[in-house]
Amino acid sequence: MSSNDNRFNRAADGDSLHPDSTQDRGLRISRRRFVQPMTGATASLSHARPAVEADQVEARPAAPQFAPAQPVHLNINGRRYDLHLEPRITLLDALREVIGLSGTKKGCDRGQCGACTVLVDGKRINSCLTLAIMHEGQEIVTIEGLAQDDALHPMQAAFIEQDAFQCGYCTPGQICSAVALLDELRAGTASAATSDVRQQNVTLSDEEIRERMSGNICRCGAYAGICAAIEDARDRTRGSA
Repeated sequence: MSSNDNRFNRAADGDSLHPDSTQDRGLRISRRRFVQPMTGATASLSHARPAVEADQVEARPAAPQFAPAQPVHLNINGRRYDLHLEPRITLLDALREVIGLSGTKKGCDRGQCGACTVLVDGKRINSCLTLAIMHEGQEIVTIEGLAQDDALHPMQAAFIEQDAFQCGYCTPGQICSAVALLDELRAGTASAATSDVRQQNVTLSDEEIRERMSGNICRCGAYAGICAAIEDARDRTRGSA
């Protein structure tokens, strides 16, 4: 048998393929000799006794259970809704997922973008930050409830006339917020942009509009049209500020 054949036979047995394997054989360890003790060590570890007994492991708390649904009566856009809601459902989710009024949009779901703005007893709120059960007995108005029959609300008509939107996703919240803005002006409510908070009649300036609408974000950047629409709606409405 040739020397090459002997080398391949030794390789099959796990010996070294080093060309000088006949020299310093005592200093070399074959793969098989190296793997065998490691295999034994692994097997012994697999049968080692666990450091902590099974009955000593702290039991994990059970997953929280959903609270049972409760009867809730909501007055939305002049209509009474008798619902059964889980207490943690937000007003936004109740409007969209339960009642089916999808005009109110879910944007950030953190109260930062204003897309979910609705009117509750005439005041604008972020419906994603409040629970539905908190508004039983109150008058809730969404974008679907602003128009009267076939007649658009003056603010809706102004938004169309002034091209105050682009993609339209934030528009329902913008319009609801703008309606409340004019009501605040008529009531003499001051803002951070009001130069004299003692005056009863607040002037509707661009600075006032930007400050009062700062909670409603338009990612398309239609702010110029929104300001123009609010001024247009003010002019369309009697008793304007």
